[in-house]
Amino acid sequence: MTDHLVDPALLAIMQCPVDAGTLSEQREPDVLVCADCGRRYPVRDGIPVMLVDEALPPS
Repeated sequence: MTDHLVDPALLAIMQCPVDAGTLSEQREPDVLVCADCGRRYPVRDGIPVMLVDEALPPS
């Protein structure tokens, strides 16, 4: 098992599609969280789902 949900090189260039905010990984559930708007994008089978309609609201 890897320590990362997404390859760190890929995560470094990814941005939130809503506000271009920085993303960080969160476990339980496996999501990428936007530092600016707080939207949480699911990671399914190691693939980030960066669709705004699939994003979870800020927690």
